[in-house]
Amino acid sequence: MRLFTGIELPPEIITNLEGLLRRLKPSAQINWSPPRNLHITTKFIGEWPEARLEELKRTLGTLPAHAPIPVSIEKLGFFPNPHSPRVFWAGIHAGDDLAALASDTEQALAPLGIAKEQRAFSPHLTLARIKTPGRQTALLQAVASLPSLNFGNFLADRFYLYQSRTAPSGSMYTKLAEFPLAK
Repeated sequence: MRLFTGIELPPEIITNLEGLLRRLKPSAQINWSPPRNLHITTKFIGEWPEARLEELKRTLGTLPAHAPIPVSIEKLGFFPNPHSPRVFWAGIHAGDDLAALASDTEQALAPLGIAKEQRAFSPHLTLARIKTPGRQTALLQAVASLPSLNFGNFLADRFYLYQSRTAPSGSMYTKLAEFPLAK
């Protein structure tokens, strides 16, 4: 099983991002993410044996309590940069609270043998993947013409354990467990 933990986006933000993608898609022939798949990853777990799923869920249930996290979806960018992009993303702004949740998740899962992330936590929504790097001039121009780069705010009060399955139509994510932030 390929697993990760993440925060679900509310329907109104998904609707705002669907409008953004509809507007931008004609400007670039890249692999756009289906809006239904957009989420905030807090920890990529990777392959995990189904026989140990309950152990993983129990461990996630022991995370320290957190207050609901104010999250803002705003700005757009490219990894590693706009000149040779591989990923087109929307920014996540949540202060230190989201980073603390990611860190607590990381610390709790390490004793299970789940590798710690080597890079700093950098929350974002992957809007598209770019297989052939090169300047995306039309996409950059379309982004520059947007009236706003704010796609909404919400209060995250829970996270989920997701399973990721690949299919011909793209990845499909299934929620396996829900974890409220407040205990």
